[in-house]
Amino acid sequence: MFDDASGHLALGELAQATTLYRKCVELDPNHFDAWHALSMVLLKTDHLKEALGASLQATTLQPNDLLAWTALSQIYVRLGDIPNAEAAKANSRILSMGGKIVR
Repeated sequence: MFDDASGHLALGELAQATTLYRKCVELDPNHFDAWHALSMVLLKTDHLKEALGASLQATTLQPNDLLAWTALSQIYVRLGDIPNAEAAKANSRILSMGGKIVR
């Protein structure tokens, strides 16, 4: 199902991708890649609050994923929450220099 969702995303079929990514996280709430992809497709479709929730779940599941923190920062920027955007960006910077995020 995840691969099908990613195929829809690649083709620009965002509604179908969103539906399938949501099913993926319903079936497996610990599926990091599905949460991260869901956050990105929700960001692309301007469902910002939902994107934020999905992105926070992704960073919770894998706190040392650079792209997850970068995505979270982008979502916060779009929401106009600059302090949290900067905090997420700082975590990205730490990871890019080989550091780790401790939660």
